[in-house]
Formats: sequence, C-alpha cells, structure tokens
Amino acid sequence: MSKFGTLVMGPAGAGKTTFCNALIQHLRLNKRSCFYVNLDPAAEDFSYEPDLDIKDLISLEDVMEEMSLGPNGGLIYCFEFLLQNLEFLTEKLDPITEEYLIILDLPGQIELYTHIPVIPTLVKHLTRFGGLNISLCAAYLLESTFVIDRAKFFAGTLSAMSAMIMLEIPHVNILSKMDLVKGSVPKRQLKRFLEPDATLLEDDDAASVREERAVDPSETGSVMGGNSFKRLNKAVAQLIDDFSMVSFLQLDVQDEDSVGGILSYVDDAIQYHEAQEPREPNDEIPDYGDNMME
Repeated sequence: MSKFGTLVMGPAGAGKTTFCNALIQHLRLNKRSCFYVNLDPAAEDFSYEPDLDIKDLISLEDVMEEMSLGPNGGLIYCFEFLLQNLEFLTEKLDPITEEYLIILDLPGQIELYTHIPVIPTLVKHLTRFGGLNISLCAAYLLESTFVIDRAKFFAGTLSAMSAMIMLEIPHVNILSKMDLVKGSVPKRQLKRFLEPDATLLEDDDAASVREERAVDPSETGSVMGGNSFKRLNKAVAQLIDDFSMVSFLQLDVQDEDSVGGILSYVDDAIQYHEAQEPREPNDEIPDYGDNMME
C-alpha cells in the first residue's frame, strides 16, 4: 500500500514548524487528511498536537541532563537512539493509507542532513528501501532574509544542495518568510535568487569597490570582506551554478494561495493525486490516532 509524505527541514529559524502549521490548516480547509510527526526532540509548543512525537521516545532535555551533552551532541544522540528503535515509527506509520499526507517536522541542525548519515538512514527506512513504502518529498526551507546578505544566501543554498545529494529523494526548496522582504527587494532582482545566479556576487564586488576604505585587518568586518572570503564565496556560487540543481519557490504562510502552491509542488513530486481513488461523499477515512487531523 502506497503512502505519501513530506520531510520539512532547513536551518534553525527558517520557519519549519510554522510552515507545518500552515500546511495542516490548508489541508483541513480542503478536507484532506494528514498525520503530523514531530521529530524535533527539543520542540515544546505546537499549534497542532502531533499525532506522533519523538519526545514520547526520547527528549533532548533528558539526554543533555543524563549524558552531559550539549545541544548539538544531544540531538545527534537522540537520532541515533531513534535509529535503534525504528519500530517506534513503524508501528504508527505502517497502517496509514494513501489518503493521508504524512508531515515530518525535523529539527534545524543542518549537520543531520548534510554531514552525517543520520537523516539519510532514516529516509531509507521510511521509503520503499525500508519497507514502509512512503513516497517522500523533502521541503527545504531557507529564510528569505538571506537574500540581503548574498554570501549567507549562497552558503544556505549550498546546504540545500548538499541535502538534495545526501537524501536522494524528490526535493522542493523554499524561500520562507517572504513577507519580510516584500518591498525591500525588487521583484526583478528577487528572480535572480529563485534561480541562484553566481553573478550576484559580482554585483557585491562592484559595490564594495565603491565603498572601499582603510580598515584594521584584524576587524571582523575586514576579515569577512577580504579577498580570501570573496574567493571562497565565488567558488561556492560557481559550484552551485555548475550543478544547476537548486531553485526556490516563494512562501508566505499568511497567504493561503502561497501555501497551496507549495503543496501542489509537493503533491506532484510524490505523485499523490495519481494514486487516489474516487470516493463517494459519505465514505469515511479510517482514524489512526487520537489527534488525527481530518
């Protein structure tokens, strides 16, 4: 039996849980069912109570206290523990039918997606390689305010590309919090970020030449604006351009059409609608949890 889901991920502060809330609300308004899974062992406040919560298995607070680990080491330990207890996920996800969209909300530690094989191993368990046979699409969120600092934008884009390569599943990249940059970034210029353009850094170079002045080489601003830093940024931008894998969609969670547009891309990536069978208006969808959203 086919299942469908999306992995919501990205760096801390990108608005992942906010996007999950908006997605759940949109699904409910359109009478679609979903199963919400929280995989962030540090998350506390939820607008919609998760149907499955990793904190019922292990919490970051307990790990940090008992193992004397910091937040980053604690998160890695939590996921390694989850991988040793995958039946925690299997028991709840296995009965879910194709009518549901499984939303998996992940933490914001990007090392989990890009540097160590924790999330890739989890993805293999969730997909057909592990038996659950969930058609997954990754939704990678990057905060739109990164476009103000182009070096930061290309660093975030590189992380998104690294996640795409590591996970090897359909991928949707999203510039979140678009309401924060509306009016401050011209639409024509914004298009160059949606399809990352390496020449954006050349514009920065031209501006820096005009503003060049004598500074103390030991100052942080001088280091971050030095020639070595510029060459590194150009190399990162060129790498992204050479792969030509990353493009972004725009998301404003306050705009219902924007959320619906993102969902349509996710549905297309996982071929959700192709698997649905026509139902009579009075057909009931089975309930798999006390907090199931319908």
